[in-house]
Amino acid sequence: MIEWFAVAQIVVALLAALVCVAACVLKKAPNDLTMGLTLLSAVGLLCQVVIALVAPAVGNPPAGDLLEFWLYLIVAFALPIGAGVWALVDRTRWANGVLAIVGVSLAVMVYRMAVIWGIWA
Repeated sequence: MIEWFAVAQIVVALLAALVCVAACVLKKAPNDLTMGLTLLSAVGLLCQVVIALVAPAVGNPPAGDLLEFWLYLIVAFALPIGAGVWALVDRTRWANGVLAIVGVSLAVMVYRMAVIWGIWA
């Protein structure tokens, strides 16, 4: 895992959560901005999958349990996809609330993955 990339993922996830909360408070339906930021979080996690596959081969092995790391990564990747489908089906403001919860969850899960990998204690 790469430290600057983990920080970028956390920032994007929290920004997405903040924008989605604002859209929910303003009673807006999911739009390109809220869905796009959630998609950007998912793309970052897909890049993290590639990084996690390559990093041990180039001398950056995890310090913690590899199974726990991969389970966090798989679930974290599934969250924005599931929430995106939810937001496409449920076009109310509450779908933005779900997207906001997913954004906060992703930030926490990426932080935990960084701790498992050994970047942060």
